[in-house]
Amino acid sequence: MDIKSKRIAVLSPVAWRTPPRAYGAWETVASNITEGLVARGWKNVTLFATRQSITSAKLKAVVEQGYEEDKTQIPLVSTCLHISFCMEHADQFDLIHNNFDYLPLTYLPFIKTPMLTTIHGFSDPDILRVYRKFKNTYYVSISDSDRDKELPYLATVYNGIDLSNITFREKAGDKLVFLGRIHNDKGAHLAIEVAKKTGLVLIIAGIIQDQDYFDNLIKPYINDSTIQYIGPVNPVQRDALFEKTYAILHLNTIPERFGLVLAESMAAGVPVIAMDLGSCREVIEDKVTGFLVNNVDEAAEAVGRIDSIDRWKCRQRVENNFSIDRMVAKYERVYEQIFHR
Repeated sequence: MDIKSKRIAVLSPVAWRTPPRAYGAWETVASNITEGLVARGWKNVTLFATRQSITSAKLKAVVEQGYEEDKTQIPLVSTCLHISFCMEHADQFDLIHNNFDYLPLTYLPFIKTPMLTTIHGFSDPDILRVYRKFKNTYYVSISDSDRDKELPYLATVYNGIDLSNITFREKAGDKLVFLGRIHNDKGAHLAIEVAKKTGLVLIIAGIIQDQDYFDNLIKPYINDSTIQYIGPVNPVQRDALFEKTYAILHLNTIPERFGLVLAESMAAGVPVIAMDLGSCREVIEDKVTGFLVNNVDEAAEAVGRIDSIDRWKCRQRVENNFSIDRMVAKYERVYEQIFHR
């Protein structure tokens, strides 16, 4: 049987639409996997996501709108309905590709369909109790650095991004940009320090995930001139923002799991200055597509060396390592491993 005739269910989260209008990293990856499979000739792909989702595959939904977009919902209620809906249909598929963290794993004793879980990160050490309980399933990591030593991984598959909506910018802009969740983990406050040291304008874009953090460490410095906050950006707005960008500041305070923004920025030809934590070393080629640093002073010094980066090499690194096609080709090999067991 042609492997591409196998019936695949891709389980996406329901915090946001798939693909998301702006923020939604897991929904983005679930969409890219789904669309990538269809583009590579898979004949029976079904996406489980919100009913408002957009896909070239079949769509199954029980939740109308993402709970982050419709605040009348209790997130756990929508999550339970969505995951159980997928599991009710499990016998219609040859494989469930789970992109919705640990909760779907708890259904494994009640279904016969194999499940592949892409682990997009461990949000809290306590969730490892679930992962470690279900070691007789299949796991993929999104970076070599973001692994638990006790779990049996089939592979590391780097996230792939849609290059069709990112324009390569041969000419550098003149502004520093922070793009991501407004949360201490991502280090927007450190980006502000770098902007002050270098004298360059900083544009901050992203959803406010921690309001207290924003109110205390970000908002007091916003002045609509040298430090600007523009809110979350959709793919079209993000592409326009890259045209203005001299360098992306990704001064994460915890180990990065993958970092979609790193690949997205490099795809536009924009070098990235990132803390040398977690996957940043795997995604960025130090001194070739950006700079890995250990503190604010090193980040500010790296800004002065951005002109040494060949912007075309940034794009090439993404095309060679982080495209949708590259990602899906690796998932195909993982699927084959599962089907041949």
